[in-house]
Amino acid sequence: MELSRRDFLKASGVGIGGVFLFNAFNPDSVLAKPVATLPLKKRVGEKVTICPYDASGCGFLVATENVNGRAVVFNIEGDPDHPINRGAACAKGASMRQLSADNPWRLSKVLYRAPGASDWEEKDWDWAIEQVARRLKDTRDASFITRDDNGNVVNRTEAIANLGGSALDNEECYLLSKLTRALGVVYLEHHARI
Repeated sequence: MELSRRDFLKASGVGIGGVFLFNAFNPDSVLAKPVATLPLKKRVGEKVTICPYDASGCGFLVATENVNGRAVVFNIEGDPDHPINRGAACAKGASMRQLSADNPWRLSKVLYRAPGASDWEEKDWDWAIEQVARRLKDTRDASFITRDDNGNVVNRTEAIANLGGSALDNEECYLLSKLTRALGVVYLEHHARI
């Protein structure tokens, strides 16, 4: 039997159309099956987040567990459904667990080592905040420049610098920049890229 190209395309179109019509009127048939998922061994809550370390925007899953009525983070791993990293994580992203407030290795006390001392001593938070504020104000007052060499009003200090971290979100960065600019800090930088 001789079959032209045109007849082949017509027959193929009718055949494919018939398959789709048959499946459209048959509710028990499916064209694609859902991907099989493995059940977790214990009930956890998972939320998605984006890695704060670079501009790639990799996705991560944050797994939490209910402990005494409070959600506690116990694992952070790459999101396999995220289109950018597909579950993979670079060295910085893999260490994102360290940012969690529930990290058991995170420091929870103020440690202070006096100048020239070799041992650390524990201090309370009120003392530490007072010390930081006092030293910041003393440094600003001692180094504040109101006018430059040409007599222009500058109102700045060059003895204080601010470098923000990538774990800060947009709101924290905004407040930090407003504070440092109000103090007259001119060396203001932030290294987050997302």
